Amino acid sequence: MKRKLWKEFSVQMLISMGIYATLFLILYIIEACVPAIKGALLQWSDPAFVVGIPASVIGVAYVLTIRNPQNYTGFYGGIVMALLLAWQFALMQQWGLTIMYTAVFVPFMIYSIICWRKQTLQSKENEKAFCPTWLSLKAQGLNLLFLIGIVAIDSGLLTHFETTIHSEQLLLKLMSGVMIGSSVLANFWLIYQKLDAWIWWVVYSIAGMTLYALIGNAFSFVLFSIFLIVNTGAGVAWIKLRKQNIK
Repeated sequence: MKRKLWKEFSVQMLISMGIYATLFLILYIIEACVPAIKGALLQWSDPAFVVGIPASVIGVAYVLTIRNPQNYTGFYGGIVMALLLAWQFALMQQWGLTIMYTAVFVPFMIYSIICWRKQTLQSKENEKAFCPTWLSLKAQGLNLLFLIGIVAIDSGLLTHFETTIHSEQLLLKLMSGVMIGSSVLANFWLIYQKLDAWIWWVVYSIAGMTLYALIGNAFSFVLFSIFLIVNTGAGVAWIKLRKQNIK
């Protein structure tokens, strides 16, 4: 059983590598055909860009793997992804996201491994042990209040400490806060296999796309576009799984 789960993760890693190899080839061709934008898409001289590549590849493999709620091995990749992204955001001086990835993502993923592994063992006796569910309306409302609180706090902190984002750029600060709040909620509810987790991952992806579009980072915008597609697909897969298990 364990070997089968790791094999699935390995396959998803190869798929992710194929996706990014194709992406890099396309961007290389674009830069070659349009010399004016050479270096704007593939910024090999930027350390944050280089660190972000393996983080993104592993991140997509992580999401593709946990589309299967019985496969906890994806979270091991998620831990590596989180540490790499923390490094990347530190290089970009985005300290809120740096702290989030190390102090929140990693502990959540470790706990997810514990919980999902336990359920995987239980599933040998109960084929329907995995049945993702929705949160109650009350819980969803509390999540929204939490997000608003995180955005407010993060906006205040950015005003005083952030060196890469000017204080008057309100939308940038809002998107940073949304990324932090939505990713915390997504990681937390993944532990308990709630379908709402994927809604928050979609929100996170859209916020990331908006943030990097405003900053003018074309490559990161493309990366978050890929995250949006992958996260949406995973959410749809879980919804279909729930429908199958409640029949």
